[in-house]
Formats: sequence, structure tokens, C-alpha cells
Amino acid sequence: MDAYSCSYKVQVSATTNTYTVAALLQFRNCIAMEELPKKLQLAALGNHSRKNVKSVSLVSTASNATVELADIDWDSLGFSIIPTDYMYIMKASQGEAFSHGELQRFGNIELSPSAGILNYGQGLFEGLKAYRRHDGNILLFRPEENALRLRMGAERMCMPAPSVEQFLEAVKATVLANERWIPPAGKGSLYIRPLLMGTGAVLGLAPAPEYSFLIYVSPVGNYFKEGLAPINLLVETEMHRATPGGTGGVKTIGNYAAVLQAQSAAKAKGFSDVLYLDCVNKRHLEEVSSCNVFVVKGNMISTPAIKGTILPGITRKSIIDVARSQGFQVEERLVSVDELLDADEVFCTGTAVVVSPVGSITYNNKRITYGSDGVGRVSQQLYSALTSLQMGLAEDKMGWIVELK
Repeated sequence: MDAYSCSYKVQVSATTNTYTVAALLQFRNCIAMEELPKKLQLAALGNHSRKNVKSVSLVSTASNATVELADIDWDSLGFSIIPTDYMYIMKASQGEAFSHGELQRFGNIELSPSAGILNYGQGLFEGLKAYRRHDGNILLFRPEENALRLRMGAERMCMPAPSVEQFLEAVKATVLANERWIPPAGKGSLYIRPLLMGTGAVLGLAPAPEYSFLIYVSPVGNYFKEGLAPINLLVETEMHRATPGGTGGVKTIGNYAAVLQAQSAAKAKGFSDVLYLDCVNKRHLEEVSSCNVFVVKGNMISTPAIKGTILPGITRKSIIDVARSQGFQVEERLVSVDELLDADEVFCTGTAVVVSPVGSITYNNKRITYGSDGVGRVSQQLYSALTSLQMGLAEDKMGWIVELK
């Protein structure tokens, strides 16, 4: 791996066992990482004894350090949790703003049995990824969109939220502290999971008195075991993911527990996932358990409009822009389930799956298949275009990429 350099300001507190590392992002030569004492190298933080370091506060936008990668099989990554080194925690009281946060060793957190998140589900989460480019740079994809969506959801759930700037700095700090867990270029990504939750104790139904913003990360491969291969969906006609006026349009934790029964039943029958219909007419497409859906007919790509019951996916939004830039017509509207019958292609989008082509959809015991060679042309084209941007293989004309090194 290429060697990078950076400058550090390090403060060590013997009484609190806390390291404060300020890494200054500068695109110029400065002191080499290997010139610093080993114990102060950010790349080696993951090797400190848990009893010797309680927390690490990283005020940084980059660490240009040579990093020894974690010793795992990068070619066998799936989409499951792999414990990493550090997580980020920041707290706020109801009615107050978030202020100071810190990196702590990844591990269990302590909650009151009466915490708002446990009793009333007052919580949100986000998902985004960091990629390692071939030159060693670390890339984030549109993280400010996640920050804005979290703030929108927090308003709906009566919670304070970090500012966009606080969110971005927390994400950067967490990624850099866990840099050795970012897969090599082309081997996967570092999945970033921000959580916002009511952790204060509350008995009666009310907003919690205290909130925690937490970020942890895990290296991941493909979400579906099929990878970029067709998935098979079952259209669910009885259970519904969201209702008008509810919380389907924000990324609250309850949206996901509600789909588990239908999803588990579908997977037991050999399907990859479930496609939900609207709960009023039971005729219009909404979304898959954790993905947005698109229908392709000729040069037209249609996707359900965002009207409160569908999550405004960041990958969804990006695919719409990419598709239009490539000459496709894109409509956001009501999409009837009947349109699946003569569609040329169907695909799903999401942070975890990126773009996932649909090989078949089963609706009222009728199976509709798409294409004969697996991945549809439009799905492949859009997948390649978006992942090339995310991985730094194509010029970022959209201004979506945030570089950390």
C-alpha cells in the first residue's frame, strides 16, 4: 500500500487515559506517520489494550497514515456485523442541542430498562458507506444527505438531532478511527450505522429526557448473497409496511421490525424479499423491505413517488439523477402493480444493495420473469455508473464524493 503522511497534534491525559488526536487535512507533504511514536499512531489505535484506553477524541477530516489492514478474509465478506475498534457517542437532553462527542471502544452500551428507545421505540437510524480507492484515499458518498434525513426524521419523532456539521465530523472521526477495517479497493465497503435514540428513562408515554447519537461501523460485502444477480420478490397483498400519516417516510426503527414476519415467510418459500403495496387500494407499488423499487419500460424508468409512506432513499435519489444524465426518462408517480406484468426490467436500490436487479416477481401466485441472461441492461448500466462514482473510478461531476485522504 502507498505511504501517506500527515501532521498530528497529540495530547495524552494520564489520569483519564484519553488520547486527543487532531489530524489536519492538508494536501502537502508533512511529517511521516512512522516518525511518530508507535503508541501515538492512529493506525495502531486498534491494537491498544482496552483497559489502557477509555476513549479517543479525534478532531479530524483525514489521517494520511500507512494502515495495516485487519486480518480477515476480504474475499468472503457478507453483510453481517464484524466488531471493529471504535464507536462514536454524543448525548443531549430534551430541548437542548448536541455538543461534545467522543470515540469509545466498540462494545455494549448501558441503558435504563425505562429508556424511551426500549419502551416506546423512539429511535432512528441511518446507513452509509466508506470506500477505499486504489490510491488509498477514503471516500464517503453524499453523507450530508444522511444528516439531513436524520434531522427530518428526528423532527417527526420529537428528538433533538446533531447538526449537519456535527453529523459529518462524527462520521469522519469514526471512519478514520476504524480505518484498518475498510476493505481494500474493490473488495467491499465500510458500512456506517448512525443511531439516534431516546436513552433517558421515561415511564409514561412522552419524549425521553435524554438522547444518544451513536455511530458504529462494520466491513461488508454484498447485501444479498446473490451479489449483482437477479433476486426474486414476492408481492405481499395482506401485510403493509406503512400507512398514510404514519412514519413510513422516515427511517424509524419500527418500520423494519414490522416487515420481519412477511419477509421471513417469503424467505422460507425461497424468495429473496417482499415487495409491498399501498394499504389503501392495494394496487400501487411502495417499496421492498429495505429498498426502493424501479420499473423499466423502454427508455422510461418509473418509481413510486415520495408521499409519506415511502422512504426517500439517497441511493434512489442518486439513481434518478444518474439515469436522467444518461438520457433516460424518469417518472416519480403512482406505479400500479399491473405494470410489473409487461415491464422490461425491475430493480431495487438502497445503501446496502446499491442496485439489485429483479429476476422475478410473484403476484397472486403468478410468476413474472425478466430477461434471459440474468442482469438487465439498464440495471447493469446504472449499477456500474453509480458504483464507479462511489469507488472513485469515475469523475465526480455531481459533487457527491467527500474525500478523507
